[in-house]
This record gives sequence, C-alpha cells and structure tokens, in this order.
Amino acid sequence: MDKIKILLVDDDQNFLSITKKRLAKRGYTVQTASTGLEALESLRSQNIQVGILDIKMPDMNGIEVLKIIKTQFPLVQVIMLTGIPTVGCASDSLKAGALNYLIKPVDFEELLLKIEEAHAQGQRLEQTIRNTQIKVLEHKYKRIK
Repeated sequence: MDKIKILLVDDDQNFLSITKKRLAKRGYTVQTASTGLEALESLRSQNIQVGILDIKMPDMNGIEVLKIIKTQFPLVQVIMLTGIPTVGCASDSLKAGALNYLIKPVDFEELLLKIEEAHAQGQRLEQTIRNTQIKVLEHKYKRIK
C-alpha cells in the first residue's frame, strides 16, 4: 500500500513537530505548514490526500483555508482541529466540506482512525470520477460507431 500523504497545518510548532514524528513512525508521509498561505502553497506543489487543519491561525483561519481547498483541490479530504471548540465552528467546518472536526488535545488513535477514514473517502471519490469518465468515453465511442 502506498503511504498516505498528509498536510498538517497548525501555528503551534511543538504540536507540528510531535505530531509529524508520530505520524511518520506509523508510515505516513507528512508535510507541515504553519499558516494557511503555506498550506495552500504546499497543496499546489505536493500531491496531498488528507489535510489536517487547525482552525485558529495567524493569517487565515482554518475554515477560510478549507473553503479554498474544497474549491481548488476538491479531492483532498480535510480534518479540522481546534483547541477552542464551539458549536458554530464545528457546524461551519462541516458545511464547508470538512470530513471531521476534532478537539485538541486530540487522541492520537482517534486521529489515526479519522485519517484512514478520510483517505478511504478520497479513494472512493477518485473511483467515482474514474467510473464516470469511463462511462462518458464509452457513450462517445458508441455514438461514433
């Protein structure tokens, strides 16, 4: 199985460092970013499958970044993290396209489970797109015959 490629975004350098090491030990490929703008730049240059975004960041909040991701990189599955949970924030995250919303300090095993779920969801979406493309090509081919 190929390694899942994760983008971990948080302005807390300690959290980034520790979480990246723990995820790498489990076999994941992890990119990190400290700001929303860094995250978007990483997405432009890397093939990321799962994004883990903090909500509170200095330049853009995680929901703003999430909305851009869902517009520009729709196959990237996103898990939101926050240290200051609110019902509105959770609701806004899920409405904007986040797959999950977790509260810090996050249980590492739960995070691993959510990463695997996000990756599986992304794989299903990719397969649906491929199947649709095949059907369109088959339809065009039948019309040409």
